[in-house]
Amino acid sequence: MISFENDYAEGAHEAILKRLMETNLEQLSGYGSDPYCESAKEKIRRACGCPAAEIHFLVGGTQTNATVIEALLKNYEGVVSAGTGHVNCHEAGAIEHTGHKVLTVGQHAGKIDPADLEQYLKNFYEDENREHMVFPGMVYISHPTEYGTLYSREELEKLSEICRRYQMPLYLDGARLGYGLMSPETDVTLQDIARYCDVFYIGGTKVGAFCGEAVVFPRKNAPKYFMTTVKQQGALLAKGRLLGIQFDTLFTDGLYFEISRHAIDMARKLKRCFADKGYEFYLESPTNQQFVILDNGKMEELKKELKFSFWEKLDENHTVVRFATSWATREEDIRSLERLL
Repeated sequence: MISFENDYAEGAHEAILKRLMETNLEQLSGYGSDPYCESAKEKIRRACGCPAAEIHFLVGGTQTNATVIEALLKNYEGVVSAGTGHVNCHEAGAIEHTGHKVLTVGQHAGKIDPADLEQYLKNFYEDENREHMVFPGMVYISHPTEYGTLYSREELEKLSEICRRYQMPLYLDGARLGYGLMSPETDVTLQDIARYCDVFYIGGTKVGAFCGEAVVFPRKNAPKYFMTTVKQQGALLAKGRLLGIQFDTLFTDGLYFEISRHAIDMARKLKRCFADKGYEFYLESPTNQQFVILDNGKMEELKKELKFSFWEKLDENHTVVRFATSWATREEDIRSLERLL
C-alpha cells in the first residue's frame, strides 16, 4: 500500500535518528534547558534574522495553537480565523476549550483577504453593542493554508499593518512552513514572516521530525510567564532534549529547507501525473498538498492500492481528495501512482 495520506506518516529523517542515538546516554537537564535546545534556538534565530527572538519548543500543532492563543488573549477576546482555518475546523474545539471563541471571516482558497479583515474589524468597532460581544484579540493564519495555498509578501504586509493598527498580534501557524518556503511560486522568506508576524511557529512534526514545533516570538515579545502557560496546556516535554536535538539537526547545513524542497519536487511530479492523465484539480496548490477531483468509482478502485485523504464531496458522482507528499516521498512511489492512474 502506497501512502499519500499525509506528510507525517513516516518517522523521522535519518540524520535525526543518528543524532538521537549518538546523544542517547548523555545525562542532560530537562524541560528544554539542555545545550541542544540552546544550540537549536541560536540556529533558528540566525535563520529568521532575529538575534533577540524568544523560542520555545512545544510538542504538537494543536497544543501549540491552543497554548499560544490562550497566552495572548484576554478572557473576553477571541481569535479571528478564516472559516477553513485549522483552529476552526480540525482541532476538535481545542481553542474553545481554553475559553476563547474562534471568530470566523470569509476565506479565499483558504486565505484571509486583508480587505475582508479590515471590514470585519471596522464593522465590529462601529457596533454600539460591541461590549456585549467577544472582542477580536488576535488574527490566526496558516502558511501554507489548509488548501496548500500561500500568502504573498504583499498580503502578509497588509495583514500585519491592519493588526498593528488595531493593536492585535498576527499569529502564523507554520505546521508545514518548510513546504511553503520552498515552493518556487512564493516570494515570502522566513525573514519576511519574522518581520510581519508577532508570533509564528516552525513545524517539525510534518517536516522531518518525530514531533515538535518551534514557537518564535521574533522581537523578544513573548507574554509574561509563557512557559507556565505551556505547562498548563500539557505541551512541555520533560525530556526537552528530544525536541532540541531534532531542531538542531534540522537547522544544521540547511537540512530543513533541503528536505522541504524535496517534498515540493515530488508534489510537482505527482501533479504532472494527474494532469497528463486528464484529471482535474479542485484548486491550484503550489505546495505539497494536491487536491484532486475523482470519480467515485475510480476513487474506490484507487483505495485498493493507495492511501489518500477524503476532503469533501463535490457532487453525487465526484469527491475531492487530497494527495500529500512529504520529505520522505520516493520517486518510485510517484511512478507507481502513475501506473495506477
